[in-house]
Amino acid sequence: MTTASRRSATRRQILAASGGTTSIAFIGALPELFAGTAAARGHSGYGPLVSDPDGLLDLPEGFRYRVLSREGDPLRSGEGPVPSHCDGMAAFAGRRGHVRLVRNHENRADAAIAVPVVEGLTYDPMGKGGCTALELDSDNRVLGERVAIAGTAVNCAGGRTSWDTWLTCEETEDKAGTNGYTKDHGYIFEVDGADPRRTGAVPLTAMGRFQHEAVAIDPRRGIVYETEDAFEKPFGLFYRFLPKKPLGGTGSLRAGGRLEAMRVPGVPDLSAVQETGTVFEGIEWVPVPDPQAAETPIRFQDFGPKGITHGQKLEGCYWGGSSVYFVSSFAHRSEGSAADHFGQVWRYEPQRRRLTLVIVFGPDTDIQLPGESPDSITLAPGGGLMVCEDGGGAQHVFGLTRRGEVYPMARGRQNTGTAEEPEWGEFAGVTFAPDDATMYVNVYTPGTTFAVTGPWR
Repeated sequence: MTTASRRSATRRQILAASGGTTSIAFIGALPELFAGTAAARGHSGYGPLVSDPDGLLDLPEGFRYRVLSREGDPLRSGEGPVPSHCDGMAAFAGRRGHVRLVRNHENRADAAIAVPVVEGLTYDPMGKGGCTALELDSDNRVLGERVAIAGTAVNCAGGRTSWDTWLTCEETEDKAGTNGYTKDHGYIFEVDGADPRRTGAVPLTAMGRFQHEAVAIDPRRGIVYETEDAFEKPFGLFYRFLPKKPLGGTGSLRAGGRLEAMRVPGVPDLSAVQETGTVFEGIEWVPVPDPQAAETPIRFQDFGPKGITHGQKLEGCYWGGSSVYFVSSFAHRSEGSAADHFGQVWRYEPQRRRLTLVIVFGPDTDIQLPGESPDSITLAPGGGLMVCEDGGGAQHVFGLTRRGEVYPMARGRQNTGTAEEPEWGEFAGVTFAPDDATMYVNVYTPGTTFAVTGPWR
């Protein structure tokens, strides 16, 4: 184990969230996050956010938004209303310069507006979650909007495949007979936004039944990495799935494979690691005893005398360069973690079997300011990241530059509380168009999908 030098700054040193670039809001070496991506242009954000007179979305000067879809409005297909709780999302290139968006709906049994049941696209008629697919022209005008999969539950995040389909993840372990469900839940489903009936509503059971959050695929080997956002101790695991037919397009993941969980020797809880730059060699992958969790949830199962490595709030996941990155949004001792933190980003290098703690967010001093609870994460045009902060108070999309600077990119203005006690829905599903000219992002509540254009560098 080695420990790199670190830079630190408290959030008391951060400028107002509505301003321009802030000082460093985290500890770590940013260049590691962008391995294999385009070089940063050296810019320091896009300036202060401008108050939106319509009260929907504040953006920097020169940027504009278009509301593509809102909860409760009719779907263009006529299948029913736009469902609640817009969450994970990806953008795909369509024909004639069009863009296809595939969007999750993290609906539980009590959701206000369920994903409409559609014959041939429904897994469990009692499940209220699923995905919808939007088709946009080159000017981000909505040409179509329809159900892509229905009858699933708590579709939180997921990830795109290298053959242009979407893997939607159920963040639940509910079995048939729970909450009215007629089938077991906790699976990953493959969704083709261009032709949903080609993929149907088939659970990829070999990839495990647990509280899935996000996935990322090694584009050369076809290995799928999966995060688990478990709500109670023991917390989630970081998994890899080795498909029997990697990178084979639709049907390859249905052919089965082997599910394994990550073991960091000597580290039962990732939150105990506090020094950025800490490196662990010889990472082990342990076969999951019962991927279907027929009797016991996977994180409770017996992984042998050496145990297994857990982490609280394992959420965002993406592939960059030759590594997979995953996010732990926070850890609290009061909830059972070994130590407190306000967000970590980890990097795993498969060829070297090496795990590195790249970033630690925080420390927490003011929930109105950046640097707390990173969640949905994506690579941004010209290098850098866009991060949806899943904390309390005002809700933002933040940019992170390679130079270690945090800047506000968007702030939600839809107050779902009261004037005295305002509340704002979190952002989710941030993604970019194939030509990088548009950022698409969801607000969870009230479910709203935005297209943001402007002078992207």
